[in-house]
Amino acid sequence: MLITGDHGRPARASRTNIGLLKPLVAIMMAAYFVPFLAPLIVAGRLTSELPGTGNTQITSLAAAALALLIFRRVTIYPGARAFGFILPAFSTTFGIAAAILLALRIPYSGAMLLTGYLASVSVAFLLGYFDHRAAPRRLYYVPTGKTGIVGDTPQVEWIKLASPTVPDDPQASIVADLRSTHSPEWERMIAQAAISGIPVYHTKQLRESLTGRVQIEHLSENSFGSLLPALAYRGAKRTIDVVASLVLLPVLFLPLLVVALLVRLSSPGPILFRQRRMGYRGVPFDMLKFRTMVDRAVDDGNEAARHAAITRDEDDRITRIGRFLRRSRIDELPQIINILRGEMSWIGPRPEAVPLSTWYENEIPFYRYRHIVRPGITGWAQVNQGHVAELDDVHVKLHYDFYYIKFFSFWLDVLIAIRTVSIMLTGFGAK
Repeated sequence: MLITGDHGRPARASRTNIGLLKPLVAIMMAAYFVPFLAPLIVAGRLTSELPGTGNTQITSLAAAALALLIFRRVTIYPGARAFGFILPAFSTTFGIAAAILLALRIPYSGAMLLTGYLASVSVAFLLGYFDHRAAPRRLYYVPTGKTGIVGDTPQVEWIKLASPTVPDDPQASIVADLRSTHSPEWERMIAQAAISGIPVYHTKQLRESLTGRVQIEHLSENSFGSLLPALAYRGAKRTIDVVASLVLLPVLFLPLLVVALLVRLSSPGPILFRQRRMGYRGVPFDMLKFRTMVDRAVDDGNEAARHAAITRDEDDRITRIGRFLRRSRIDELPQIINILRGEMSWIGPRPEAVPLSTWYENEIPFYRYRHIVRPGITGWAQVNQGHVAELDDVHVKLHYDFYYIKFFSFWLDVLIAIRTVSIMLTGFGAK
């Protein structure tokens, strides 16, 4: 469970997320001191007799600290199940550490580094397990104003306040619709709770953190850039997109050629599918994909074009190889070209076909605002909701997009990237 901090940033309030100070000390000690046991276990030698002992200890310590930092940052977001990120975080940092030691030819002990990694991961899992076993946090809510958050978040232990009295509970937090007009008794209770150090949360902000969605109900909610993506990161993100694309292109060249050949043999038609999509700042562009459907002519009418742009369950247009490409997301890889052109990003709101986007803009308020960032190959809505086609589902998807825009950051992109790998293996949301 997450809450929104004073400055609109997600703040930790989850029983499944590891705390900071105690785990930091425990993991650091495991990473630094436990490796002393490795030489005795592996070779029966004292640590002082092995080369690179100090280098290995410092590297292990730094890798554990960085892993914990990454773990902490990506698990502040909704849907980030803590246990699922322990192994990727520590494996990444310890792997990078070993690669640096090898590249710089710095003496180190592989057995010690491996022991430090195993010890750090074990301690992290152990601390996470006991934290997971802790009692769930209770939220008391004021029963006046908008209380729809109670029904939207059944995973929370909600307690309705029967009277305007501060709960006699040291773990209490109070949730209220602060835009509603409350009676003087309820207002005094809320003020007293805040003065007493009991957290008081506005229902709208808390809903964002618990659901991972942001809903714009009034234009004034976007005034003063409250939903303006971080400008500093926007420039850095573009650099990351270009560098990652240039690095991956040579690696993916041969696999992409094989996929292209399979697409060519699957059914008559072009290898690449080009579709006009609504892009950054509302400028249409031609998005590239491997063709996964049989090639059919489409009428020029807006209604026909809109229906042709929607892929539904068990769509008979999808080829046999196309189903695999869609499930694994491999069909999206030609969009690396769109990224290099500046039309897309690796991560961002998924671009919609122009006829669909035009329809959504006419039906859903503030839909066009999602174009304030570059569209992506994967995004926050894709890893939380999957593929949608119905208008009501698109409305929910828009709230996920608004959440991504509001909390636009490197760490949110890291979380989406990690979860995308899992989705590629499971085929979640594929159509």
